[in-house]
Amino acid sequence: MGGAQKWWLHESLKKLDGSLSALGGSLLVLRGNEHEAIRHLAVETRAAMVCWNRRYSKAQTEMDASIKKDLIARGIDVSTFNGHLLREPWTVATREGLPFQVFSAYWKAARRDNFFPPCPLSAPARVTFFPVSKNISAHVRTLPELALQPSTPDWAEGLRATWRCGEEAAGHQLEAFIENSFSDYAGARDFPATRATSRLSPYLRFGNISARQVWYATLSAVDAMRSRRVVRIDDAKNESLNKFFSELGWREFSYYLLYHCEPLHQFNFRRQFDAMPWRTDAKALRAWQRGKTGYPLVDAGMRELWHTGWMHNRVRMVTASFLTKHLLIDWREGEAWFWDTLVDADEASNPAGWQWVSGSGADAAPYFRIFNPVLQGEKFDSSGEYTRRWVPELSALPAETLHSPWTASAEALREASIALGASYPFPIVDHQVARARALSSVEILNPPSQMK
Repeated sequence: MGGAQKWWLHESLKKLDGSLSALGGSLLVLRGNEHEAIRHLAVETRAAMVCWNRRYSKAQTEMDASIKKDLIARGIDVSTFNGHLLREPWTVATREGLPFQVFSAYWKAARRDNFFPPCPLSAPARVTFFPVSKNISAHVRTLPELALQPSTPDWAEGLRATWRCGEEAAGHQLEAFIENSFSDYAGARDFPATRATSRLSPYLRFGNISARQVWYATLSAVDAMRSRRVVRIDDAKNESLNKFFSELGWREFSYYLLYHCEPLHQFNFRRQFDAMPWRTDAKALRAWQRGKTGYPLVDAGMRELWHTGWMHNRVRMVTASFLTKHLLIDWREGEAWFWDTLVDADEASNPAGWQWVSGSGADAAPYFRIFNPVLQGEKFDSSGEYTRRWVPELSALPAETLHSPWTASAEALREASIALGASYPFPIVDHQVARARALSSVEILNPPSQMK
């Protein structure tokens, strides 16, 4: 688990402990091997049943199966549940019984027969807690003992200023999205200066809210809009609803791939990418990580990530494309950096997203589709509001040259107090040169006729 995720986990567990305290209990924290800890806890409490929500990577499913087998052998029943997804990965397959490899076909099959996930249950009003025995108390740890929070340096100041964690905060975030942004989601979601996206991803990642809760709350909102004549069209034609559900679908598809495939963070889904001639360039990688590439939109995104633990989805695609195609650095390097710095990074969506952008993943963007970071900035941040927020040293430049400051006149740079190469870097790579290099490299994987 990355550093930003550990911070979120700590804050969420603290909130969970508070919720349990309100019901008369407390959060029990054990540290050690999960198999041994669960066995010890079940035996010491004389549990009749142990319950948990399912996990989906190969290593996790094997561990859970081993724990289940051990508990059953000891006369303890086990019940597992789907608390994380809309549909279990093994319930969707082709007519031949094989896993889907294309998102559109998968999502169509997942929603066939007017599929609706089970309604989420309300939280219990009362819970009976049992006293903790001395044998268990000896193994109990406090949250600070888990060392999930940063110490020196304390890099989480920006995270604390940006986020409120836990179940209650997740509910507020969902309500705010539905009330303020949902109706314009389809048209505004690609513009990073606006608050048009849900920002629910870290809450979903940590189970502060479930996909089913989001699904039904959104449907209820559409019904309410229709009754007020705010929405005058059927759900099938509601662009924002379909687009938002499609994004939930991509999350489902990522877990579907995690369940059915080799570890996504290690292996190329499209194995021909094993021959990709990635470059090793520690200096360029560091410039990308620090937001010092000389391309303002890329730098804005990487700085937003470091400060807040989050990055707008459009900018994630641009920054990932820049690393893998402009710099020709292995997508696994970027995936590892996002894993450590994103509060919403999970073992499914993070590597699946990186493989999609790099071209090596399931239903991936073609490798020859190379985002031009200047044009992306001019199109999706035309006013420069987002870029100026995160790259303030360029804030005095006019919008016409903000996304390509090297094209500004010497006088304009002087008036904006910008010294290229000093206060802001020159581009670390030329776009056209980098594009040609990337296309040349991919010829090893695909014949030129496929790259037109």
